[in-house]
Amino acid sequence: MSYKPRLKEKYHSEIVKSLTEKFGYKSRMRVPKLSKIVLSQGMGDAVADKKLIESAAADLTKIAGQKAITTNSKKDISNFKLRKGMPIGTKVTLRGDRMYDFLDRLLAVSLPRTRDFRGINPKGFDGRGNFNLGIKEHIIFPEIDIDKVNRILGMDITFVTTAENDDEAKALLDQFGFPFIKK
Repeated sequence: MSYKPRLKEKYHSEIVKSLTEKFGYKSRMRVPKLSKIVLSQGMGDAVADKKLIESAAADLTKIAGQKAITTNSKKDISNFKLRKGMPIGTKVTLRGDRMYDFLDRLLAVSLPRTRDFRGINPKGFDGRGNFNLGIKEHIIFPEIDIDKVNRILGMDITFVTTAENDDEAKALLDQFGFPFIKK
C-alpha cells in the first residue's frame, strides 16, 4: 500500500462532498482545490551580509522538505544600496503530496506553537480565491533547531486555490481546518 497524505484523503472523501452540497456544483471538477503553497522570505539585510541568505535558504529547505531557491533583485535601487542580480530573498513552491504534508504540519503542529495564538485573521484573501498568511517567527516549525538559529526570520505563506472568489476559497480552507478568527 502506498502512502497518501491525510489531508489529501480528507479532501477527496469529505471536502468535495460538503462543498458540492454548499455551493451546488454540477461536477466534481468545479469544486475548488488547493493547487500550490508558496513559502517566501524577503531579506533586505542580505545586501550587507551574504551568509544571511544561505542560512535562510537552508532553514526554508528544512521547513518545506524541498530545496529553496534564492531570488535576485530585478533592478538597481541606489537608496537601498541594491544592484541588479543581488540575492534578496528565498522561496519554495510546494505541490502535490509535499503540499498536503506541509499543510498538515502547519495546521496541527506549527500554528499552535505560535506565541499568543488566537487564530488566523481572515483578511488575507486577495479577491481571486488565494490566501496570504504572514508568520513573524520561523522557529515555530519543529524542523528548526532554535539553538542553531542565528537570526529569527519571518515568512509569507501563500495558499493558491482554484476557487473563483474568496467565499469559495474560505469555505475550502475552513474544511481543511484553518483556525480562522470568528467575527
